[in-house]
Amino acid sequence: MPNNDSIHVSRQDDITIITLGPEYQKLEEGHLQEVRTEILTAVESAEPPLVVLDMSNVNFFGSAFIEILFRAWNRLEKAENGKFVICGLMPYCKEVLQVTNLDRIWELVETRDDAIAQLQTA
Repeated sequence: MPNNDSIHVSRQDDITIITLGPEYQKLEEGHLQEVRTEILTAVESAEPPLVVLDMSNVNFFGSAFIEILFRAWNRLEKAENGKFVICGLMPYCKEVLQVTNLDRIWELVETRDDAIAQLQTA
């Protein structure tokens, strides 16, 4: 079972970066409460409200995780100048977001560097 060290929150310049560790290759129901708490806490404390979610270690997630992403994005959208970018999506995960048309509201980029650059120019 993953522990809190499996979700790493760091800062680069004024950007909060949330990285899901390799323990979360498959984001299954048993992991979601911890993931929800960690992501939403990091989003709430992000100042300025600029957040990158690095999912380069995640190969699978379901609809319950999409709810967590939506809550994080929604909190950032309500914050003044809040921005949310997701990077490092594996092909299956990216396809899930595209099929659900969530790629139209969320910024999806390939790399962490791309995500940071996107937020710095926003």
